[in-house]
Amino acid sequence: MASSIRKAESMAAGELAQYIDHSILRPEMNREEIERYAREGVQWGVATICANPDALDIIAPIVQGTATGMSVVCDFPFGQGTPSAKEFLARAYCQRGDVTDLDLVINYGLVRSGNWEKAGLDIKAAIDVCRDHGVVSKVIIETDALIDEEIVQACEAVILAGADYVKTSTGFYTGGPTVGASREVIQKILKAVHGRIKVKASGNVRERALFLDLIDMGVDRIGLSYKSTAVALGAGERGPESQSGAY
Repeated sequence: MASSIRKAESMAAGELAQYIDHSILRPEMNREEIERYAREGVQWGVATICANPDALDIIAPIVQGTATGMSVVCDFPFGQGTPSAKEFLARAYCQRGDVTDLDLVINYGLVRSGNWEKAGLDIKAAIDVCRDHGVVSKVIIETDALIDEEIVQACEAVILAGADYVKTSTGFYTGGPTVGASREVIQKILKAVHGRIKVKASGNVRERALFLDLIDMGVDRIGLSYKSTAVALGAGERGPESQSGAY
């Protein structure tokens, strides 16, 4: 996707939707809400529905037979599990057979300690499990917690660990200001990875203009809250049933 020379503004809604991981991660959601927002994502034609592990059994029958996959978060949102715990969880999710993507949180405390090598080893076994099962691995480095040099080193750790994507944010960071996937942060990541890994922008992407700019900058996937998908696709607050075929 990132190699496309077409401007995002000229893309149809269906093309834009394939950049989206439609996230329904709020822990207080009940079954009815999970079902509702998952169905909306499928109707939009998003790349995946991104959810907590406990919601997978609810979402699986909704995405079955559609072009929308199912992403699961792992060791989320703090990344503080042991390497063996991360591996165990990744294996449990991947062995289901219906998970297409796994979004794993790096131990960004290790990154902040300057222990890049250990941070990479901490996630490698889980990433290897994903590769063995044909599941796309995305590693969240929680950029809001990091200074510029730490962002660069975290990207290097993720690349060396063999992940498919490096991702900005969990959306649940509480340790300070939350910038999320700003244009400035994405520029830093794209410069750091230099095409060696795909990039997922996530966190505070709530406006269509930013969504389109991120695609034009070269990101391959964008994590959006279930509330923001319609806005990003140009439908405002309307539901997917309102989208025009010409969009």
